[in-house]
Order: sequence, then structure tokens, then C-alpha cells
Amino acid sequence: MKLWHCAGSRSLRPLWALEEMGLDYDLEILPFPPRVFKRDYVDVNSWGTVPYFVYGDVHMTESSAICQYLVDRYQQHDFGLQPDHPEYGAYLNWLHHADATLTFPQTISMRYYYLEPTPEKQAVADDYAKWFIARLRRLNAHLENHEYLVDNRFTVADIAICYALIFAKALKLDDRIKPQTLAYMERLIERPGYVRAHELGEAHQMPEQG
Repeated sequence: MKLWHCAGSRSLRPLWALEEMGLDYDLEILPFPPRVFKRDYVDVNSWGTVPYFVYGDVHMTESSAICQYLVDRYQQHDFGLQPDHPEYGAYLNWLHHADATLTFPQTISMRYYYLEPTPEKQAVADDYAKWFIARLRRLNAHLENHEYLVDNRFTVADIAICYALIFAKALKLDDRIKPQTLAYMERLIERPGYVRAHELGEAHQMPEQG
């Protein structure tokens, strides 16, 4: 299997999962954004985005879905839940909440704060940043009395959600995040699997905000 990755991007989710699971894989590290700095990458993935994951005839581009695939395909249920588990629905919900609810508004803020900053787009970036912070309410409430998202243990749902918090810190939004939620992130990024994944490739640095 092979994963295409940019340091600091959403491809950190499957890379972190691979490291936690101890699976063998090939890794190609690209500059961010690859469609700008590695133009021939579109010959591999026509969208020019990361992650891109290939295993035989399987081709995947969605970070949380790749994590779920790895759990199920390799029976790595130490890092996920099986369908008969009473918290399976909550597990799937957190896993996909990470991108659909949390990372989506962050990407809009990143675009207009850092990649295409213009005075007229500043308000758009601000609005999406506020939207992201508001969408943390459910997570904040859960973490008031839980260390993990489901089953009182670490799963790929934690990887998916934690990446959104890491991304928020890169966007300099972490000063608006509740203490228990920041503590959750700091606890997870001390895991050896995260440390190994984080060290693969030079971290992308955000330009100065426009």
C-alpha cells in the first residue's frame, strides 16, 4: 500500500493510523499544496489533493475514510469498533464529524487568511473561524467527563478529531478552544504513533496572515 502525504495536512490522519497499527506502507511526501509545487502529481491524483491512498485496486482520497478502511480491512479493532458494539454509531459519527463538521470551515478560513488573503475576504475567513469554534460545542461538552470519544479508549475517531484541533492550532485559533479540549489534543499528540507520523516530512508553515 502507498500513501501520498503533505506534512501538516489531512493526510496526517491515515499516516498516524498506519503508524499506530504498525502496518507496512510506502510513503511519498509532497510539498504543500502539491497541485502548485508538484504539478505532475495530478497525473497520479487528478484532484491534486492529499491524502491519496492506493492498495491494489483500491484508490481513496478521504482521510477519515482511509482510517476506517484500515481498521476494517486489517481487522485492527484495537483502533476502532465493530458494528455490534453499542457505541458503533457514535464512533462513526465522530469519525466523520471530524471532516464534514470541523475541518470544512477551517479550510475556508485557511484559504482566505493565508493562501488568498484580500481585505474583502477577511470577513469571510473570520465568519468561518467563528463557525468552526461554535461547532466544537459537542466535543467540548463530551470532553468534560471523557478522556476519549468512545469506549473509554483511543480509536481512529480520536485521530480524525484531533487533527482538526492540530489544524486549528496551525491557524492560530487555539486561543478560542476550551481548556479540556486543548488538553485532549496535547494528550493525544504525545502518543509515539503521532510523534513518528509528525516527524515524517518538514512541517508546512503558514505564511503571515494577510
